[in-house]
Amino acid sequence: MSQAVLDPGAASARNMDLLRFATAGSVDDGKSTLIGRLLYDTKTIFADQLEAVEAASASRGDEYTNLALLTDGLRAEREQGITIDVAYRYFATPRRKFIIADTPGHIQYTRNMVTGASTADLALILVDARKGLVEQSRRHAFLCSLLRVPHLVLCVNKMDLVDWDQQVFEKIADEFTSFAAKLDAPDLTVIPISALNGDNIASRSEASPWYEGPSLLHHLEHVHIASDRNLVDVRFPVQYVIRPQSTTVTDYRGYAGQVASGVLKPGDEVMVLPSGLHSTIAGIDTADGPVDEAFPPMSVTVRLTDEIDISRGDMICRPHNAPAVAQDIEAMICWMDESAQLRVGAKYTIKHTTRTARTVVRGLQYRLDVNTLHRDDAADGLGLNEIGRVRLRTTVPLLADEYRRNRTTGGFILIDESTNRTVAAGMIIEAG
Repeated sequence: MSQAVLDPGAASARNMDLLRFATAGSVDDGKSTLIGRLLYDTKTIFADQLEAVEAASASRGDEYTNLALLTDGLRAEREQGITIDVAYRYFATPRRKFIIADTPGHIQYTRNMVTGASTADLALILVDARKGLVEQSRRHAFLCSLLRVPHLVLCVNKMDLVDWDQQVFEKIADEFTSFAAKLDAPDLTVIPISALNGDNIASRSEASPWYEGPSLLHHLEHVHIASDRNLVDVRFPVQYVIRPQSTTVTDYRGYAGQVASGVLKPGDEVMVLPSGLHSTIAGIDTADGPVDEAFPPMSVTVRLTDEIDISRGDMICRPHNAPAVAQDIEAMICWMDESAQLRVGAKYTIKHTTRTARTVVRGLQYRLDVNTLHRDDAADGLGLNEIGRVRLRTTVPLLADEYRRNRTTGGFILIDESTNRTVAAGMIIEAG
């Protein structure tokens, strides 16, 4: 086993690109097997893990090493043979580091998929070559589009069970491409694979001489994600004001947080919202010392030349490129609460970047059927895993962008004030 992959202290590993991707697909399409295969082929699992999986496979009566057991960690998942929770796994190659979110395929776990895909750079959608596209394949593609996942990969799995028939593959690819054209899917790649046997996973397979594209791992290593980041709109939500307690340092005042978008440099003129006051960046500090620039997703401390009253929830931006300062929000939300429905007139806590406020649901415009894309204008509420467009009014202004432009400043969650449970995830369509 290669230990270089597992050595977090390697300097080269620290400087490598990070790709976050989520898997999605119907039940038994092989998502967990695919992830297990990626972990196995990149030598990211330990010998004792492999032995445990081999033993578990034998006890289940499997005639092969069931790599799906590497990710289906919950007992209920193993017993039922399905994925319930969002399982995060990590691996690396010499070119790139990866975080995988293995999301459930069942419709009753839509909220889990929304959670897993919300931060993904890429989504893998699996389909069974024998079944072709099913309702859940379209639903997952729509959710990825709604969540603005920039890159989609359709993996046509179990090609070995259809004798690597090129016509079967091309029919599925054409059907999915036609459906994706109706969505906002800017980058789509289709790859024929066999997760169980490892064909076209880590390397091109001789079983599909007609396929001229890359292997899955090659595509994951080389897909261009740097341009997906918004480096134009400077957004720096202030998380914490740093004032050293030491008596030897009395004049330090910094504003800590994570860069949501844009590039910050010392000497840049900035504006602080909601006050609208202007200043200039005096310096940018990190745990490793000062830096010449900061960009997403760096966590930094920004120092300004002027002493301005700034607190948690404020935002640093450019004077002529600012987010909306709005109390009226239109958004798509996915309802996540089992015990109660969303109702018009209900009040919640809204958490947006580093700002927390109270909000009331002013209206429900429609409930969306994610399978048919049909809009139900007569809906009076949203139940578990349902998605709809709502109007919200907040007690204090939010400093927000449209979700399609900025996933960080365009996303939020709703919290039930009585139970402190997260009840919804939202994507801002319009703020103003």
